Amino acid sequence: MATILHIPLHEYLGISYRPDREYVDGEIRERNVGKYEHARVQALLARWFGNHEQEWGVQVVTEQRVQVSPTRVRIPDVTLLTLGAQPDVIIDPPLLVIEILSPDDSYSDTQERAQDYRSMGVETVWIIDPKTRTGRMCSGAEWVESSRLEVKGTPLYINLPDIFSQLTSA
Repeated sequence: MATILHIPLHEYLGISYRPDREYVDGEIRERNVGKYEHARVQALLARWFGNHEQEWGVQVVTEQRVQVSPTRVRIPDVTLLTLGAQPDVIIDPPLLVIEILSPDDSYSDTQERAQDYRSMGVETVWIIDPKTRTGRMCSGAEWVESSRLEVKGTPLYINLPDIFSQLTSA
C-alpha cells in the first residue's frame, strides 16, 4: 500500500511539479494528463477564448493553480478570468472553469473538483468529454447537457460542434 505524504500548503506552493499536481487537504495528488483529444480540445478552447479576450473583457489561462479553499488547490484545464494582473495562484473565483475529461478520469473525482469550484464561488463550471463529444454546464444547482455552453449574463459561449469538428478521428 502506498504511503500518502501530507505537507503544509506553503510547502506545496513553493514546489514546481511537471506535470503540476493538485493539493487536497495536505495531500499532493497527481492529475490525469490528457491524451491527444484532451490536449487538442484544451488548445482549441484556449484559442477560441483568446481570440475574444478584448471583446469580452476576459483573459484565458490553462492549467493555472486555483486555491478553492484554505486546504485545496485545483488546476482546471481552462480558466477564464477578468482582465488585469493576476497572482501566481488564483484566489478570487474565476468567471468560468472548464474541465476536460481524460480517459482515466473518474466521475466521482470530476464531480469533487467541480464541487470545489462551485463552493469557492465559481458560478459556471463546464465539463467537456472529448470521447462522447458532449458537454455539461452548471450555473446554479443543476447540470445541463448542451452543445452550446454559455455563461449566463455574459457574452461567453462555445459551440461544441465547432470545437469537435476540428478534431481528427483516431
